[in-house]
Amino acid sequence: MKRKAGNALRCAIVFGLATWMGTALAQQAPAAHPWSDAKLSPDKRADLLLAQLTQDEKFHLIRSYYAGPRKPEDKPVPPGYIGSAGYIPALDRVGIPAIQESDAGLGVATSDRMRPGDYATPLPAGPVTAASWDPKIAFRGGAMIGGEAHAKGFNVLLAGGINLMREPRNGRNFEYAGEDPLLAGTIVGEAIRGIESQHVVSTIKHYALNDQETGRTTISAQIGEQAMRESDLLAFELAIERGKPGSVMCSYNKINGDWACENDYLLNQVLKRDWKYPGFVMSDWGGVHSAAKAVNAGLDQESAGEIFDKEIYFDAPLKTALAKGEVKQARIDDMVKRILRSFFAAGVFEHPAKKAPIDEKANLAVARETLEAGAVLLRNENGLLPLDATKLESIAVIGAHADKGVLAGGGSSLVSAKGGNAVPGLKPTDWPGPIMYHPYAPLKALQAMAPKANVQFASGDDVAAAAALAAKSKVAVVFVQKWAGEAFDAPDLSLPDGQDALVAAVAKANPHTIVVLENGSPVAMPWLNQVGAVLEVWYPGGDAGTGIANLLSGKVNPSGRLPISWPRDVAQLPRPDLPAAAGGTPPDTVDYAIEGANVGYRWYQMKGIQPLFPFGYGLSYTTFEHGPLKVDAKGDKVTATVTVANTGKRAGADVAQVYVQVPGAKAKRLAGFAKVFLKPGEKREVSIPLERKLLADFDVAKRGWVVRGGEYVVVEGSSSETVGAPINVTLSASTL
Repeated sequence: MKRKAGNALRCAIVFGLATWMGTALAQQAPAAHPWSDAKLSPDKRADLLLAQLTQDEKFHLIRSYYAGPRKPEDKPVPPGYIGSAGYIPALDRVGIPAIQESDAGLGVATSDRMRPGDYATPLPAGPVTAASWDPKIAFRGGAMIGGEAHAKGFNVLLAGGINLMREPRNGRNFEYAGEDPLLAGTIVGEAIRGIESQHVVSTIKHYALNDQETGRTTISAQIGEQAMRESDLLAFELAIERGKPGSVMCSYNKINGDWACENDYLLNQVLKRDWKYPGFVMSDWGGVHSAAKAVNAGLDQESAGEIFDKEIYFDAPLKTALAKGEVKQARIDDMVKRILRSFFAAGVFEHPAKKAPIDEKANLAVARETLEAGAVLLRNENGLLPLDATKLESIAVIGAHADKGVLAGGGSSLVSAKGGNAVPGLKPTDWPGPIMYHPYAPLKALQAMAPKANVQFASGDDVAAAAALAAKSKVAVVFVQKWAGEAFDAPDLSLPDGQDALVAAVAKANPHTIVVLENGSPVAMPWLNQVGAVLEVWYPGGDAGTGIANLLSGKVNPSGRLPISWPRDVAQLPRPDLPAAAGGTPPDTVDYAIEGANVGYRWYQMKGIQPLFPFGYGLSYTTFEHGPLKVDAKGDKVTATVTVANTGKRAGADVAQVYVQVPGAKAKRLAGFAKVFLKPGEKREVSIPLERKLLADFDVAKRGWVVRGGEYVVVEGSSSETVGAPINVTLSASTL
């Protein structure tokens, strides 16, 4: 009995010891890596991890390598990269994953030269998403490209383009979200929020005032502080508040004489102090010009400096500056903490990016539905659209390689779709090309839309042949295109390659001519009054052929509204001339003080100019009425209420747009909006809270937003120019 008792005692002791050791080990794991505790705040986790890093590991995190195609003479990239825009190897000792960065914005930008056969789902151009005026559409698109990035092994997307469309000839307008800070901030903020929901860090770019590509690496944008805060910077501020991007990418250009990536006002004073931004600032590729100045001004990470900068500033030069006391150790630690915090906040540690299946069908549907929500019907005389597919006998489809695919914009945002380039070999074939046509042919989709009709194609190269085909067809659909891309601007608004003459000839041959525009910015339309209908699809992205057919046939009712004003010609612009856009040496500066904060429609209102199409404009296959406007003001919180009714015979959507004219201003500002989906005969009352910063002015002396007080004029309507009766509202002076 004693022996059995002793054995039992020993067993109990062993069991108890094992249990204690297991508990101790379980407790020891988080103690060894306490930053792995996801219950802690991102800031606390970043502090805990930062405390364990060596100086070499800190410097490891503040510069990335270029992970794209390299020349034979370039030094090799450290192992572990999957090939794209940027790469930082993992720090296995402390469990920091490799940072794999992809260009983005309109999808996961792929590099066929790095990963032959790779492809992704292309979203439509940025103005399409903005023209939807629908935050849900923007979020879905962001979540789609974020999910694809994660499934390809990327944990950073260089997305979130939000530079305002001050310059309609800007080659990168197709990446952005229009001219208005509220609309752009809302749409881009939601797209960023969608990306980050997939455990991928999103940037917002290009900070700031990179509103043209001509001279982008040398030119200085000259503008006053108040105007800057009320326009371009307001768009960034609103998008950052809404989307919470992990990183801000500073731009190439100068602002008031200082490089954006070493601009203390932009980075330290506005972004980090006034906006209390907790993430990190990364440079654009080639945007760094110094070590100590850039770091002290607020730049946290140098991007691909070994290829694009004159030297790797955030290596030996920064270490020298640190040793001399020109940079403090606390600043280095702050840089690293901001980087770590953003990765913790996005859940990158807990949800590592790795190869996974992609639902291509579902993702293409997101792209197509984005187009269907953001295509803008600009003209529709005598109800030419929608086409009745059951009655059509013949359709002439003409121009823009519509038998092969749809055009995409060029540069770093270019996405390679499944099936590759539908029209290879067009020049330029190198940067910022290749000119890409995504393989979603409108011709094929239109043939499927009207299976009983005789649908024929003419390239448009032979204008007489195209006109002859149009003459013998019931309807002619002319596709026209204008390619745009990164690193260059258009010298004017004209369509290239004699397309104006093509449209005019087809319209003369057939009064039922429909023009479909594939472009990145507004274009001149000298033939506008000769054609029956115009549908703006921008660069229409994935499954675009189907989307265009759905829109033309009425299967989908166009509900896009312009996120930009459409000038009649360059003479209406604040700067009719764009020096060096067609070649030559760019000037040292560009004067944005001409219009200041009055970008786009506000410029036209201030000058009493009538653009070709106003901001917010768009037609539908049904009709809408907007009821009387009511405004409720409680303090500086103002809410507008309006009833929108569908008075037509088709389901559709309209956008209630609320504009405010503050005391002393010559132009109205978009202060709130809501997209309303209605069945025939349905009406709905919508309440629209107005953005307080649009009721205020930025006070430079007080460094804050101030509601001046007095009589404010509030109007609501379907565009910046089509509004109802004004309501006068008295607001008290206040500081936001």
